[in-house]
Amino acid sequence: MIKIGVDIGGSHISAAKVHLKSESASFSDFCEAAVDTFGRKEDIIREWSNVIKSSSQGAKNVYIGIAMPGPFDYENGVSLIRDQGKMASLYQLSVRELLANSLDIAEKQICFINDAEAFLAGESYAGAGRNVHHSLGVTLGTGLGSAIKVQDVVKDAKLWAAPFRDGIAEDYLGTGWFVKEALHQFGLEIKGVKGLFSEYVEASVRKAIFEKFGRALGEFLFPYLIRLKSEGVVLGGKVSLASEYFLPATQEYLDTMGYPVSLKISELGENSALLGACLKINENPVT
Repeated sequence: MIKIGVDIGGSHISAAKVHLKSESASFSDFCEAAVDTFGRKEDIIREWSNVIKSSSQGAKNVYIGIAMPGPFDYENGVSLIRDQGKMASLYQLSVRELLANSLDIAEKQICFINDAEAFLAGESYAGAGRNVHHSLGVTLGTGLGSAIKVQDVVKDAKLWAAPFRDGIAEDYLGTGWFVKEALHQFGLEIKGVKGLFSEYVEASVRKAIFEKFGRALGEFLFPYLIRLKSEGVVLGGKVSLASEYFLPATQEYLDTMGYPVSLKISELGENSALLGACLKINENPVT
């Protein structure tokens, strides 16, 4: 059985063959591409299919696990994404059917999983979340992804829209917050977190912004860690690559609140979602 893990985002797709072993995994035939998901459905499906075909090398005895952002009907493979602009042309359509036709395989050879859920499942299997029975996974990027693990069950936590301060969590824990904070507090115009590392940004300014973000992350996590009795947190996403600048502030906040939980950065990186998506195939074996 050839297993292909796929990670689809609003502007990007990656895929690879995933070779599962006990508590470990390896990857081969990795392929990725930028995709304009604001376009026609035919163009989106064709570009996604091309990447998957490159990884599978055109094999028909292939089983595909796809990590996909929500809202999405994962069981039936139907997109419910409408108001974000991205993938709007696929709204209420069966992505499973469209991809199966494009790849010339049976629909039952394709399954879907939430991308944050896939991230934590992958890290729990062979990454930073190994041997942690109760954990919380958080992906920090343009948006906020979250998943919880209780024993062997991993589920999307959907915390991006959770009430937080005077808005929702994503208002304070996505890249948009960095852009607004830099402009409003320091008069700096940046396009994303990477802009804070420009030679024109003073170290003191960068430090202040990241520490404020780190405290906000700790403040947000704390009640959920208590409620879920989490033993650890696994962080992923592009923003986590700068963890050395904000994670100490997060840890300090949680320590002060009396919940010094382990905070770990993803060990698998982008491969975690590919692995987690393939584990979904094992849960739903194709017959």
